[in-house]
Amino acid sequence: MLHRRKVLGLAAAALAATALPVAAATAPDARTVLLNWYKLVQELVRHTPTYTPPVASRTYAYLGITAYEAQAQGAPAMATLAGQVTALAPLPPRADGPHDAALLLHEALNHAVRHFFSNTGPTGQRAMNAMDRAMRRDLRAVLPADVADRSATSGIAAAAHVISWSADDGGAEVVNMGFPMEFMPKEGPAFWVPTSLVRQQQAPLLPAWGGNRPFAMPATGCPLPPPPAYSEDPASEFYRQAQEVVTTKAALTDEQKRIARFWSDDPMLSPTPPGHWIDIALQLIAREGIDAPRAADLLARVGIAVADGFIACWASKFEYDLLRPVTYIRRVIDPKWEPMLITPPFPEYPSGHSTQSGAAAAVLTAFFGENFAFTDATHTAEGLPGRDFPSFAAAAQEAGISRLYGGIHFRAAVDRGLDQGACVGAHAVALRTL
Repeated sequence: MLHRRKVLGLAAAALAATALPVAAATAPDARTVLLNWYKLVQELVRHTPTYTPPVASRTYAYLGITAYEAQAQGAPAMATLAGQVTALAPLPPRADGPHDAALLLHEALNHAVRHFFSNTGPTGQRAMNAMDRAMRRDLRAVLPADVADRSATSGIAAAAHVISWSADDGGAEVVNMGFPMEFMPKEGPAFWVPTSLVRQQQAPLLPAWGGNRPFAMPATGCPLPPPPAYSEDPASEFYRQAQEVVTTKAALTDEQKRIARFWSDDPMLSPTPPGHWIDIALQLIAREGIDAPRAADLLARVGIAVADGFIACWASKFEYDLLRPVTYIRRVIDPKWEPMLITPPFPEYPSGHSTQSGAAAAVLTAFFGENFAFTDATHTAEGLPGRDFPSFAAAAQEAGISRLYGGIHFRAAVDRGLDQGACVGAHAVALRTL
């Protein structure tokens, strides 16, 4: 894995390069607008400290819905998501007259991205400004003033509508990076305790996130059965699963280490786990030449799937509040044991990577097909070669098992997280769009 400072340097360079205001030979079309903004978003996620995986997943859902609804309003063939996703009302009516799809989409994403990344740093702010200037210049240069103004007004209105809807979902305000200022752990050996010496991480990340308003998933969510019963008896299933983590770590192959690193997706070093699946979608949109309406449909569905995935997963995590492998193994099996990956600061069951990967894979499978082979090149800029998969289900399975290889999850958290993701993803697949 590249050193953190080098990765951050690469990300900063990419962030600056993404929005360089170079004049285009022709005005970009709506698909180019969509891909350029998402390329910038992938870098902004790396640079905005509050963008832990749950927070990133929420933004991906709202940006995807903004892009889709901004286009659907002027396209009778596109069914609105209003009335389908929770509490979303129809957009306000557009002004009469011709609209330009590319400029409208630019203004919608410009205003939505600025809102959801309002707390990013100076480099990110400059990148958003440069993107806006370049896009606006090239798009307006080829349009009559009235069409340009009308399109911009409608795009801004679409973004404002979604932003207003997002305000009371439970996840709009992230204080202290998402860590409670006060935390009282449950008493008992089975429950989560901090695994980091960082003072802020003596409380778990975003313990109320599971109560956020879902998107396509019903309010009852996708609940899970409890994990194996806690036990320190060597004959118990719980001990057996802990011993599997120890045995796996001791015998890791080079390939298993590569898998663990590839799916690590650490905040501030990557676009995070949900951004990894968004990146897969973006790669395929570019590779397959998917047009703007269908691309927005896909990005909205993947965004909704990973967002609902984190809501469902966090509800289960804090329902069962299970301790991490490193805590149990050091207490019961080997006091000097170390996992390959850094253990995240929140309860163990289920695996967040598994839940959201299962959800995203369900959406991508419904869109592209059961046996759609692809190469995932999400981390090539960081020095990690792309990985080839015969299907999205295979990629989700690898993402899940990577957490066992990394020593941060038990087997049950991986397997049942994938099951939970399949439940979550089915609700995103069921949405009516094109």
